[in-house]
Amino acid sequence: MKNVLFRRKNLGELLKKKGDIELQQSLGAFDLTLLGVGAIVGTGIFILPGTVAAEHAGPAIVFSFIIAAIVCALAGMCYSEFSSSVPVTGSAYTYAYIVFGELVAWLVGWALVLEYGLAVAAVSTGWSSYFSALLEGFHINIPKAISGPFIPADGTYVNIPAIAIVFATAFLLTRGINQSAKLNKIMVFIKVGIILLFIGVGIFYVEPSNWQPFMPFGIEGVLSGAALVFFAYLGFDAVSSAAEEVKNPQRNLPIGIIGSLLICTLLYVVISLVLNGMVSYTQLNVSDPVSFAMQLVHQDWMAGVISLGAVVGMMTVILVMIYGGTRLLYALGRDGLLPKYMHELNKKYRTPVKSTWIFAAFIAFCAGFIPLSKLVELVNMGTLLAFIIVSIGVIFLRKNKNIPSGGFKVPFFPVIPICSFLLCLFLITQLSVYTWIACGIWFVLGLLFYFTYGKKHSVMNKE
Repeated sequence: MKNVLFRRKNLGELLKKKGDIELQQSLGAFDLTLLGVGAIVGTGIFILPGTVAAEHAGPAIVFSFIIAAIVCALAGMCYSEFSSSVPVTGSAYTYAYIVFGELVAWLVGWALVLEYGLAVAAVSTGWSSYFSALLEGFHINIPKAISGPFIPADGTYVNIPAIAIVFATAFLLTRGINQSAKLNKIMVFIKVGIILLFIGVGIFYVEPSNWQPFMPFGIEGVLSGAALVFFAYLGFDAVSSAAEEVKNPQRNLPIGIIGSLLICTLLYVVISLVLNGMVSYTQLNVSDPVSFAMQLVHQDWMAGVISLGAVVGMMTVILVMIYGGTRLLYALGRDGLLPKYMHELNKKYRTPVKSTWIFAAFIAFCAGFIPLSKLVELVNMGTLLAFIIVSIGVIFLRKNKNIPSGGFKVPFFPVIPICSFLLCLFLITQLSVYTWIACGIWFVLGLLFYFTYGKKHSVMNKE
């Protein structure tokens, strides 16, 4: 039984099979970097620099962002080594299959389905709010009953805009990653341009007195802030899901992962400094702190532009996270742990159409009926678990003699992987009891599915 549960994929065989590539290889380093920026810069940059500063960190939120970025960068380097050594779709799931065996890989994959799915649902719900606000600027009102989660007491029953954006994005992804990447580029340039515009206008209204006291909640506030703003960095790991659609993956994947993290950290730190310099942190506990700051300095036109930036920005997050989730389901289906139709490709577009629509339906249900606060609380657990597995897995990967030479290697090995492992473990301890219980239920369901279906149908049985 033990050998069956922890049977591992042979790296040499896996790379040999990759010679029969089914997915279209069309992405370069620049495409991947923009995919990463598209996934990371979304809800977080328009909300967290204000709300977390107000309740936890004050102007020292810049340190919270830097600490969270360091944790992500350490994990990102481990992802980079794995993705360049094992350029196969599936991200942390595939890496765990090679290093730790089938059961651990299944649990990681199951956790990532939760992460990608609920992250998209949460962002879609946030997108719906900004989209409704944008339409109101043109005197178009969406009825309240169809623009919120199922809370009859509040007069909302279903969030139609959130469902619509999920299905529209899924349709785009079924048409091929090349077309999706082109649209992602345009949207990333728009939202980064709007962020830079806010910084360029806001810097003239900064008053250094607003930065005092700089650390009102002490070091504990900075650390709890780091655990919260960690959500703002989710998505860079989705870049590694593109492994089989990348030209020269050994070079381009590490550039895409690390490059997108560096760009996003710089944007987060600068926008936090400007925002908290414009307005005292005590006033920023609002749902739209960036727009609120512009209204306080009588730049109402910028508030409208920021709403547009938020709508566009969240669309790129939805695009990349659905993409990552569908490629994960594709890998699970190919390995027999999910039904085989999950890895069937459309003959014309060479995309996994069935898994894309199934994943979109799951997300649309969550986005349409579940409140945003419940969704966000569950996202971090799956991510941190994947980071832990990848961080510790790199140490075992180095011992494998079948690894191709020339790929990215984590510097200061094994210190950085161990530090990444410990920091991610620390952040997991900061999650609420509710999150642990809900994720425990999710993992029990995953184990039931594995033992009733996955173990029996796994392609490892044939091998």
